[in-house]
Amino acid sequence: MAKITLSNLRHSYYPNPSKPDDYALKHLDLSWEDGGAYALLGPSGCGKSTLLNIISGLLVPSEGKILFDDKDVTHLKPAERNIAQVFQFPVIYDTMTVFDNLAFPLRNRQVDEATVKSRVEAIADMLEVTDMLGTKAAGLSPDNKQKISMGRGLVRDDINVVMFDEPLTVIDPHLKWKLRSKLKELHQELKATMIYVTHDQTEALTFADQVVVMQEGEVVQIGTPVELFERPTHTFVGHFIGSPGMNILPCEVSGGKAMFNGQSITLEGEIEAGEGKSNEIGIRPEHVTIADNGLEAVVSKVSDVGRHNVVEAMVGGTKVASITEESAPNLGESIHLQFDPAKTRLYRDGWIATKSAGA
Repeated sequence: MAKITLSNLRHSYYPNPSKPDDYALKHLDLSWEDGGAYALLGPSGCGKSTLLNIISGLLVPSEGKILFDDKDVTHLKPAERNIAQVFQFPVIYDTMTVFDNLAFPLRNRQVDEATVKSRVEAIADMLEVTDMLGTKAAGLSPDNKQKISMGRGLVRDDINVVMFDEPLTVIDPHLKWKLRSKLKELHQELKATMIYVTHDQTEALTFADQVVVMQEGEVVQIGTPVELFERPTHTFVGHFIGSPGMNILPCEVSGGKAMFNGQSITLEGEIEAGEGKSNEIGIRPEHVTIADNGLEAVVSKVSDVGRHNVVEAMVGGTKVASITEESAPNLGESIHLQFDPAKTRLYRDGWIATKSAGA
């Protein structure tokens, strides 16, 4: 396995890029430690697949370097990088048995048969497909085909990194959680460096130790799932992660205070010095409570999602969502909302602009 470093990386599909918007990747400096589980998370078009192709060697970046354990691999071919890749659609040979599919990457490198048998049996046991080893792959269910595709990527012990490009896209929803759990188990057992590319926050947050959130070719935050949820450094992260996402409320800043709908809102800490084009308050629905006093609001929608209710209420002309496990108010009812000060932050031009408690 390898530590992967991306240094001063930029990439454009134009021959002569001249402005920031010409770049699919605008500027990246990242390091992924050997043996870590990482996710690239973001919407379609944010640059995550471009980055994956650069790491794998399918693309040469316009600028910057890719290092594997401090070795510059920027211009090496994919075959020279010792990378395994698992794609959206299972890459297996239907006419081969499961055993032969798993053995193929090893036999292709002329590994002796005793080692092939040992590695295949070990991976099959981890994947819980030992009883299928003699079965032709054509008869497998889609989730088992993807298991075999994953196994082909994991069977080699000389790979630097295993990369997963939206591997659960074609899997039925009720089976996805099984494969997510299995993949997490495999990482914990093999300690392989793994990078998982997805637009699905659930997949990213349940698999990765560190999540890289991307938007429009830029990294907006890197952190653990808890860090991304608890303290988003950008409004995009707050909106993209969580269901429902973070409330992002327009506000004015005056005298070091944030004013929303004519009322001063207590924040987690002091507002950092600086100016911007826009100011917004960010607070997650989990930290908005229905109380006896606070911001006056009128209930506009109630959604019962089983474990709790999501209450949407209008404060003036702005919608604010709240999550409550208590009985929900009625549509049109007047209520009061309170924000947890420790979880209420100011964002300036999208970026967090309050000092954290104790900072």
